Amino acid sequence: MTDIVVKPALYLVDASLYVFRAWHSMPDEFQDADGWPTNAVHGFARFLLELLEKERPQHIAIAFDEALDSCFRNRIYPAYKANRDPAPEELRRQFTHCKALCAALGLNVLAHAEYEADDLIGSALHAMRPRGFRGVIVSADKDLSQLLMEADEQWDFARGIRWGMSGVKARHGVEARQIADYLALSGDAVDNIPGITGIGAKSAAILLAHFDTLDALLARIDEVPFLRLRGAATLALRLREQREHALLWRQLTTIALDAPFEPVEPDFVRVSADAGLLTALSDALRFGPMTRRRLRTAAGLEEAFA
Repeated sequence: MTDIVVKPALYLVDASLYVFRAWHSMPDEFQDADGWPTNAVHGFARFLLELLEKERPQHIAIAFDEALDSCFRNRIYPAYKANRDPAPEELRRQFTHCKALCAALGLNVLAHAEYEADDLIGSALHAMRPRGFRGVIVSADKDLSQLLMEADEQWDFARGIRWGMSGVKARHGVEARQIADYLALSGDAVDNIPGITGIGAKSAAILLAHFDTLDALLARIDEVPFLRLRGAATLALRLREQREHALLWRQLTTIALDAPFEPVEPDFVRVSADAGLLTALSDALRFGPMTRRRLRTAAGLEEAFA
């Protein structure tokens, strides 16, 4: 009988998603010692503590978006994410606090001025696969599903739903490996990626089910009019007209696997917490007794702050 080898898990957290969620959902009554709002930090801290308490990860990286308008995708396509309002200073300050909190808890923090959190997550996972790790991607973002391979899983933490590579098609209508091509065809309004005129989610899934890849589709456009697909002849015309756009959109929707890392611990191992920094942050952010107690426990500190 062959023993089943369980790969160690590398937890990869899409931090910005949870910071923004807290910013929009938490009341604005929370303020730091200087009167700046801290609602996003408080909400993010609750999420982070629940994750650490539930999973007790030994290998973990928390990825933040710093490439708000300086991402390499903006150079390729200046309108990328141009539909989003700039983050206000009240929120930018809280991102800094959230990163500091992660570092104080001994968690590896990933951020880069030219690469998004998705790229940092993808690159970290890509680097760790040869070392025998599987990925647990903590995010509801469908873009990240393109990274899933056997043994990996994605976790929509807020809804308590997990899925692996085989579960992507039931959620999005295409295989995990087709997600970037799918978004290139259908577009992604959240990131201001137009997609191909006339192609929506359903028709993109049908095209990829038949051709498998965007490259094959573009090489065999002559076959499109003969598909059992409403408006197939028009779609073929649009694909011919917008071929270069389709390839451009795929550059935007494909997660980079070669993003550089800031110095992190080997294998993204979680290290000892910094009790002094936790104390300073808890005081500055005015964390209550319960949050302080949970931070002490999560940090594994016998003696911490009051």
